[in-house]
Amino acid sequence: MTSAAAAGAPPGPAAPKNRKSVTGTRRTVAALFLLPALVLLGALVVYPIGYSLVRSFYDTQGDGFAGFDNYKALFTDDGIRTALKNNIIWVVFAPAVSTALGLVFAVLTERVRWGTAFKLVVFMPMAISMLAAGIIFRLVYDQDPDKGVANAVWVGVHDTFAPSSAFPKAHPGRDSPLEAAGGGFLTRATVHTGQAVTLPLVGVAPDRLPDGAKRAVMAEAEPGKITGTTWQDFTRGKGVGRLGAPDPSEPGYAGMRIEAVKDGKVVATAEAAGDGTFTLPAKADGARLRLPAGNFKEPYNGVDWLGPALVTPAVIGSYVWMWAGFAMVLIAAGLAGVPRELLEAARVDGAGEWQVFRRITVPLLAPVLAVVAVTLMINVLKVFDLVYIIAPGSSQDDANVLALELYRKGFAEGRPGVASAIAVFLLLLVIPVMLFNIRRLRREVRR
Repeated sequence: MTSAAAAGAPPGPAAPKNRKSVTGTRRTVAALFLLPALVLLGALVVYPIGYSLVRSFYDTQGDGFAGFDNYKALFTDDGIRTALKNNIIWVVFAPAVSTALGLVFAVLTERVRWGTAFKLVVFMPMAISMLAAGIIFRLVYDQDPDKGVANAVWVGVHDTFAPSSAFPKAHPGRDSPLEAAGGGFLTRATVHTGQAVTLPLVGVAPDRLPDGAKRAVMAEAEPGKITGTTWQDFTRGKGVGRLGAPDPSEPGYAGMRIEAVKDGKVVATAEAAGDGTFTLPAKADGARLRLPAGNFKEPYNGVDWLGPALVTPAVIGSYVWMWAGFAMVLIAAGLAGVPRELLEAARVDGAGEWQVFRRITVPLLAPVLAVVAVTLMINVLKVFDLVYIIAPGSSQDDANVLALELYRKGFAEGRPGVASAIAVFLLLLVIPVMLFNIRRLRREVRR
């Protein structure tokens, strides 16, 4: 008897069977642990995809085979074609701008002491839901400058260089010496030196009057000059006040521009004081006085951000506000792995910061930038919330995207077959981008 047999050791051929048994047990346990996830995945992902694929070949009622008619609608329906065009704009610009801003923020925050705080602020919109972000930007883009932040800033900058008129609604009242002329008003008769002229108007709300407006007074006639008063010839209350003459409660039109026009040419100009009085030189004798159209132009009301022309860029702007922080965090993580000695060596060799950024930093970050851009492309193909909430009903057709059109076709228009075809088409668009991302991630793992 051998020593192994004497020691009671098991026979040699039994060991592989035990190893196979242990391996099979482990696989069974792993499969049992994965089973709940697989069931959920099948119920929530695989089954809806399969059902949508089948449903896309049936008519509206779901009992008649429609063939490829629903897919033909993808390229013949005006709403779907607009949505497809807008999706192309989204895929091209939204990921590119978000990634570019994320790269700039990630690089610059490395050079400032409060970079962490800045990153936190930029990343904070990611904590906000799409619904909340949509409501925020619906208010930001409001047409009224008193409500919308974008137009409040835009109007403020515009009015700094081109102030708007304080008298947009002013117009002559009853028995006025003025008549309409080219957007402004002109005296019916000529004026002469030594004469005090009255230029009464009505129609300006008290809260819209210039800050320098004072109680209007009747100008006194002066030899060799033409004087006058322009004011709000209206006193609240029936039968109160004198028509054509300043009353104690009536304000002057401070800043009103007056021109003396003779033979079609402006020979003299004046600007009304706070009490509405003005003075013109002797060369205005025999001229007609004109209140030019510039006094009455409507105030600048900003940009129609949510109009048909700008609604898509406006919504993309809100998306960039949310996702630039996501791009910045991922790129900053990649930037932390860039060898610093390469950057320092380039600087020692005389490369400027722009050259270091363009020729070293960006090429080394190319894999990370590609992952970020591709991830955002997948995300924008599915964008729905922002467009649905921000775009008003009047321009929602112009801002339409495929995900929104899917919802409209399926729930608003009662065409589930076309909606299913859109869903399948979206899946086909997303799959190549996902495969590209997976291949790149696997390549990075092999390195």
